[in-house]
Amino acid sequence: MPGRSARAAAVLTMALAVAVLPATAAAAPYCQSITETSNSDWMAGLPDDASLAKLSIPGTHQTLSLHGGSLTQTQENHGDSAETLGVQLQSGIRAIDIRVRRYDDLFTLHHGPFYQNANFSDVLREAGEFLAAHPGEAVLMRLKAECTGEMTSCTDENSQLDTAQILDWYRDNDPNGGYLLDPAGGDVPTLGQARGKIVLATLQGAGGGLYEGRGLGQFNNDTWGEYVQDAYDVPTLFDIDDKWFKVRDHLDKTAAADAGRMFLNFSSGSSPAAFPDAVACGASGFRGVNDYALEHLNGNDLPRTGVVMMDFPGADLVNAIIAANR
Repeated sequence: MPGRSARAAAVLTMALAVAVLPATAAAAPYCQSITETSNSDWMAGLPDDASLAKLSIPGTHQTLSLHGGSLTQTQENHGDSAETLGVQLQSGIRAIDIRVRRYDDLFTLHHGPFYQNANFSDVLREAGEFLAAHPGEAVLMRLKAECTGEMTSCTDENSQLDTAQILDWYRDNDPNGGYLLDPAGGDVPTLGQARGKIVLATLQGAGGGLYEGRGLGQFNNDTWGEYVQDAYDVPTLFDIDDKWFKVRDHLDKTAAADAGRMFLNFSSGSSPAAFPDAVACGASGFRGVNDYALEHLNGNDLPRTGVVMMDFPGADLVNAIIAANR
């Protein structure tokens, strides 16, 4: 067994190796470009009476986090002003994770202190244009306030309205606000009810607390851990396997659970010693979570995956999740 100093040196070596890796470090099937597939109408052929909870839905964690360096970038960059979202939707992504800063009683998109060169109106425009062209589809949205005011975060500025009130302003006043559908604490909608809409799954404050009575009623501050796996802290590359075990266990839990309940499974994770692209795609002899996930999906006939929120998802991984809807 190596001593603590040897292990610490190995961790530092791995961290430095990750620091020079480009995003989407490998061209392997689990992390090749998301543009290598097109699934613009995969929901259209599914029955109207299917609950969204019953579906297998590929999603992206920190959907538009493109700027701020390797520690904060979570997705392939296909353009600012939410153009990247349009590319993701074309590939088959149907669940998005939007992090907002309150600025002049509007929303700008942030990851920690870093502005992501996009605003919430851009999200509504890109999603709205996609849904107008593909009315058989639906987009599930997690909306979370990002700014805690701490040194490593951002600070809201010049805003009297809270997060829920600003979202309502967009719904009522933005040219694409009509695409927003808030179940308002109700049941998970059917696909027929959700087609052509951006369905609010959860609305959360900066500390993660839910605005109860908004989004899907099954999600509240007491039940969050029952339905959601989001163990995002991956201290080192040596801990990627532990993250995968949590993802795998939640996939198995989802497959065995009541099909009327929605499950969210975040395959993402990071730390200063394990950047998002390394956790997702692997690095320096370490397998990434996306690699494990693709192998698991291809080797097991799961009845559903639930909603899988990913960093740097490759085309084959997106396809494998969609294929579970058979």
